[in-house]
This record gives sequence, C-alpha cells and structure tokens, in this order.
Amino acid sequence: MAQLIVRNLETDVKARLKRRAEKHGRSMEEEARHILREAVKPKGGSRAGLGSRIARHFRRAGLTEDVVEFRGYPARPARFDK
Repeated sequence: MAQLIVRNLETDVKARLKRRAEKHGRSMEEEARHILREAVKPKGGSRAGLGSRIARHFRRAGLTEDVVEFRGYPARPARFDK
C-alpha cells in the first residue's frame, strides 16, 4: 500500500480531524483515509439519464423514437382530460 505524508497542516485542521475521527470511532489516520476515499469516489453523474435508460431497456420491444429527458424541469401531474 502507498503512503502519503501531509506537511504544513494547520493545527486547527488537525484538531477538527481528530474530533471528527473520535465522533466516528476511528483513528485520525483511518478518518483521513475515509475522507480521501470519499473525495475520489466516482460520482453517479456519469450514469445515463432516465430517458436513455428507458429507451435502451425497450429497444428490444421495437422502440425506435428518442425518449425526451426533462432535466431541471419541475414535475407536473398527468392530465387525462384531452
């Protein structure tokens, strides 16, 4: 396993890391490893949108049209009066 040395860490940062480690029941070293793992963990943002996943799922059933993705739009109730 690799080692990482952090120099010139501010005293207050070290103290907060120590408190955080104690809160989570870990050593400071394990808490730092946890923070680093979380910081570089792949985000879910690279996942295909819902419309793309639906289209891919139903492509075998003959769906050939694009499914529009409405990212950033508020949800609206369905209307059945037309």
